[in-house]
Amino acid sequence: MNKTFSEIPDACTWNIVEAVHKGWSKDKKYYIKAIDGRELLLRMADISQYENKKREFESVTKLDHINILMSRPIDFGICNNGQSVYSLFTWVEGEDAIQVIPALSAKEQYRLGVKAGEFLSKMHQIPAENNQTPWAEYYNGKINKYITNYKACGIHLEGADKIIYYIEQNRYLLENRFQSFQHGDYHVGNMIVTKSGELGIIDFNRFDYGDPWEEFNRITWCAGMSGIFASGRINGYFNNDVPDLFFRLMALYIASNQLSAIHWAIPFGKEEVDIMLERAGDVLKWYDEFQTYIPDWYLPNYAE
Repeated sequence: MNKTFSEIPDACTWNIVEAVHKGWSKDKKYYIKAIDGRELLLRMADISQYENKKREFESVTKLDHINILMSRPIDFGICNNGQSVYSLFTWVEGEDAIQVIPALSAKEQYRLGVKAGEFLSKMHQIPAENNQTPWAEYYNGKINKYITNYKACGIHLEGADKIIYYIEQNRYLLENRFQSFQHGDYHVGNMIVTKSGELGIIDFNRFDYGDPWEEFNRITWCAGMSGIFASGRINGYFNNDVPDLFFRLMALYIASNQLSAIHWAIPFGKEEVDIMLERAGDVLKWYDEFQTYIPDWYLPNYAE
């Protein structure tokens, strides 16, 4: 038995422990199978992360009553001689959605997109904690930082002026936005598809509270894979009654995210920067250089 895990209750019943290397999180992740056949996900972080990880674990427990296929929280505590904090979840077995979905029929892609939207809508029924900064104040601060960082980073994005112009013209939309629980990184890269064709949601470690519609800022990864899936996600979220204001705000959040992603990618090297520049180029095409606020891949009434 690995001493790192020995203080975790029932760790003596684990007969398979395999490191999981996917994702951007700094957590150490492990797939675990216990003697009784149960499959678990163990996340470990440095003890300095205790308060963050406790808040993360407690927040995910708020989703317990919601009918979504996801990793459910089981246990939380300190191990490794007081040096590490652990969170234990149920394991969701499936293949990466980004591998599975493009090979499916258009009808199936849309069905799973609708599911992704319905799941997100359920999560957003959980209200934010009471001490939130007003959304416009909070997000305008982020926008200011994104624009400053982009201008200072020395990497030129063709069309950045169009992106910034759209952002500046639409900041007023941020006023008086309702805030809720947020997954924090909701896109196809954090979804799986089970053998029976069901959609599962993973990696809640970037959870936050804010405008629920901000969660569509990373739909670019869904749309880059399948515009049909991305359309389903929007239509499923709104039960086929999508307000015009949503598209204006989604465009604002996507525009802001494109600027921030270029600066964010720099420490990860040229390859990652190039991916973000390419995605920003796609976004500019989808939005006709932000002459429109409805992306060209969006299908309002998908006919099977």
